[in-house]
Amino acid sequence: MPTYDYECENGHRFELFHGIKDETPKTCPQCGAPSKRVPAGGGGILFKGSGFYATDYRSESWRKGAKADTGGTGTGGTPPPAGDKGGPGAGPAPPKPPGKP
Repeated sequence: MPTYDYECENGHRFELFHGIKDETPKTCPQCGAPSKRVPAGGGGILFKGSGFYATDYRSESWRKGAKADTGGTGTGGTPPPAGDKGGPGAGPAPPKPPGKP
């Protein structure tokens, strides 16, 4: 059951927890005046952490593991996110100069 915000004729605001189809008149718990439902601000949704989508930006170690698991196709066949330039280690490594390990 949802929580609803109400305001009485005298300006008191309060919340009530009741069913969606409950149409009984509501009264203010402070003064007993008739009350009307007012729009609530809502809780909003906040996603924290990683891994909500396969196209999320992943760490380099995850990319290397995925590449090894899929036989070198990268991120499991999923294209990188738009605007992804790769980052360190993207693409083939440049050749090392002769005589240096």
